[in-house]
Amino acid sequence: MIFRIGIENNNEDRTIAWGLDHPGCFAYGQDSVEAQKNFLMAAREYKAWIAQHEEPWLDEVVEVSLEETFDAYFITPAFERGERGRGTYMVESFFLYDWKPLLPHEIERALKMLAWSRADLMSVVGALDAEIRSRAYPDERWNIDGILRHIGGGEWFYQERIGYPFPEKEDDLPDDPLEQLQVVREHFNSLLPRLDGVDHVVGLEGEIWSPRKALRRALWHERDHTEHIRKLLG
Repeated sequence: MIFRIGIENNNEDRTIAWGLDHPGCFAYGQDSVEAQKNFLMAAREYKAWIAQHEEPWLDEVVEVSLEETFDAYFITPAFERGERGRGTYMVESFFLYDWKPLLPHEIERALKMLAWSRADLMSVVGALDAEIRSRAYPDERWNIDGILRHIGGGEWFYQERIGYPFPEKEDDLPDDPLEQLQVVREHFNSLLPRLDGVDHVVGLEGEIWSPRKALRRALWHERDHTEHIRKLLG
């Protein structure tokens, strides 16, 4: 089986290889070559993750096919290229594949993977008490509660980018991180079936968004930070 991938360079000083047909499948590297190499292992782990829950819909992964490359960059409020810093915004990857409307079988699979991903996250943090979740870690931007709010806020942001936020303002999200995760996910689960075949692409703050991109990033974001928390907990 050939995995079609998109390469995103310059994202947090690393390269991301994205599985274009398979949201939630990704790999990192210092450059495109390393990210593509690492993607082969990530794709096999992705297939094994699916197989933990049901009969996988993937054949054996044998190679990757690089379809497109995107270099992330920063822009200023005046929509000019700038350096990373206060007031600038990072424009992240939008691939030709992201233009495609979501199909019914993709939405069905996405809902399953979102449930599995959330179960993975809760298996890591669900039994943690408040003291552990609020504990600071050296050289880390957030404690665990902060990471959980970042996951929930990120998923809200992806939905807001394509015009379907709930609640309408991010400030109205619940302060409790676990409640925030639940509220945002319930809305995303109800939203995805309504995006079946929706040809909706929007540009905001210099960046292009679509339902497919929002889904791609939501699954990546939660799976990535679940591993992040696992590493913090040792």
